[in-house]
Amino acid sequence: MNTVPATASVVVIGAGPAGMTAGIALADAGVDVILLDRLPEGVNTSRAAVVHARTLEVLDEFGVAEELNERGLVIDQFDLNDGSQRLATVRFDDLPTRFPYTLLISQATTEEVLLARLREAGGTVLRPYTVTAVAGDDTGVTVEFSDAAGDSGSIRADYVIGADGMHSMVREQAGIGFTGASYPESFALADVRMDWPDPRTEVALHLAPQGFTLVAPLPDEQDDRYRIVATIDDAPEHPDLAFMQAIIDDRRPGGQVREVLWSSRFRVHHRLADHYRAGRILLAGDAAHVHSPAGGQGMNTGIQDGALLGRLLARVLHGEPDRLLDRYEEIRRPVAQGVVTLTDRMTRMATLRPRPARALRNIVIRTATSFPSVRRAVAFRLAELTAR
Repeated sequence: MNTVPATASVVVIGAGPAGMTAGIALADAGVDVILLDRLPEGVNTSRAAVVHARTLEVLDEFGVAEELNERGLVIDQFDLNDGSQRLATVRFDDLPTRFPYTLLISQATTEEVLLARLREAGGTVLRPYTVTAVAGDDTGVTVEFSDAAGDSGSIRADYVIGADGMHSMVREQAGIGFTGASYPESFALADVRMDWPDPRTEVALHLAPQGFTLVAPLPDEQDDRYRIVATIDDAPEHPDLAFMQAIIDDRRPGGQVREVLWSSRFRVHHRLADHYRAGRILLAGDAAHVHSPAGGQGMNTGIQDGALLGRLLARVLHGEPDRLLDRYEEIRRPVAQGVVTLTDRMTRMATLRPRPARALRNIVIRTATSFPSVRRAVAFRLAELTAR
């Protein structure tokens, strides 16, 4: 554990993908930036696994997209099924981008690559420090914290970025509302080794009266590692092999789970910060927006937040007017609003249970996606290329 200095130009609270991307942009511009995170290194259990085309474009500007591509698994197709019926296939391989695909890669690997790039740029992540108070005034922000031993301290910064997740202390201390609600279902998540009949170039969402199940391949030398995400009325805290096999048997027969590598239960919210800025305090990533995992949008939106915010903040610290920071909310909050709306619609559509509603849903999906222009528009939206 390193000692926290008395001052820094920018303190980023939270060293996940959004916080580290902001840190890289700032450090590249020569800004004195410190990241504080409450977790020891290597124990993050947040398990985002999708990097979309627009995010790869953004990360390519920092020189890390190539390494992510080398370590990830390229996916060019998304399938939507109801039982044995194929409702729609959306392809990414004709998108107008250098990265016409979705990349499957563990968040731990993404963070490892970003951390190396941050350190190369001169940024520093200090762990484990728990932020206890954040107070801004006209000249700066004071951040109070405690370390692993319970000792307290503080750091003074010109600006603070809160990238500290859904339960953001920074957002709470800044008095920024977080408007939205929660879904009634719980979600079971597991990384497993299993025999699966579908090609490993596809991600599939399987709809069923019992709930939806997403199956996505993960990069692995043995080519048998998959991510399963499923809605459950009341999932166990750590779903075991028998539980995950029952989900597959019930909703998509044909797969054989052989080992559960990691599992968790979580509940999903759809919420958006009322504002992204309170004076010299700004929000990014899950501190600013949370939503359903449908479409794999969360980490991607946060990384794009961090890239824009870091660059705008660097310009202000190099002498441009402070009002430039208002552009951050003007640009990024509507993007997040669109993501929250999209993923909410996808989740509600996927969790329909009455037979007549499901039948009507299937007809609408099949009819709409029979048009190539609609399929391409869906791929464009999922890839977040609308956020350019």
